[in-house]
Amino acid sequence: MLHRSIWLAAAIKAAEAGATAVMKHYGLQTLHQIKSDGTPVTIADTDSHDIICEQLHSTGIDILSEEGDNRTASGEHVWVVDPLDGTSDFIDQTGEFTVMVSLVYRGRPIVGAISHPTVNTIYAAEAGSGAWMRTDRWRRIRVRLASQIKGCTVVCSRHHLTAMERRFVNSLEASRIVTVGSSLKCARIASGVADLYVTFTDRMRVWDTAASHCILHEAGGRMTDTQGGELQYGTAETRHRAGILATGGAIHHTALNMLASLKQTSSLQE
Repeated sequence: MLHRSIWLAAAIKAAEAGATAVMKHYGLQTLHQIKSDGTPVTIADTDSHDIICEQLHSTGIDILSEEGDNRTASGEHVWVVDPLDGTSDFIDQTGEFTVMVSLVYRGRPIVGAISHPTVNTIYAAEAGSGAWMRTDRWRRIRVRLASQIKGCTVVCSRHHLTAMERRFVNSLEASRIVTVGSSLKCARIASGVADLYVTFTDRMRVWDTAASHCILHEAGGRMTDTQGGELQYGTAETRHRAGILATGGAIHHTALNMLASLKQTSSLQE
């Protein structure tokens, strides 16, 4: 059974509240706007943001949210929130969107909660306590320890797959390639039904990864940038400039070597 600290309990409660707010708008004709960074935003995003911030306010900890204006949240502890991860999937009504809440301590995500509201599922983790998933009850989740990349299952973005990412995925000789929205890509790796996800974009931000980072690592997996560097949290820079690589762990080093080779080949061809 999942043993919750006050911080994990707060994260789960906030994610569930955000999910409830989002689902009030799901399936309706929802108008959206395009933000300055080119990403869409709907009333579901902002309603979720408001209720999550209301839930977390009593903790006294700064909140860094995709839809907030506090981009200088500081302190040893910071809540990192994506009120609606996968807004494009929400608009397209694919069902593959999530609500993400994480607590970062000294630059490290130590608590993560992800709600997948269309199937009433929660993923949660806390540093040192493992990763868990709840549908009707809590159960422990672990990555699938694939020993080689050939034959693995790869999850890809439905909306943002670049030509270079496609080249890399095709080079893996994967047994299965699945397009999945939002943070569900990493949730699938953490729960042992997929093995690898990669993106080269520099548009991923800390709120896109913090909760997934904690859950995946507690499930035995690994998440770095595409050069093998540790992802940075709690700094003024919110972008992950060198992309994201998430795996079940055992194939991570091999995947990094393959990425380096692909980038070198692409550079020589330019």
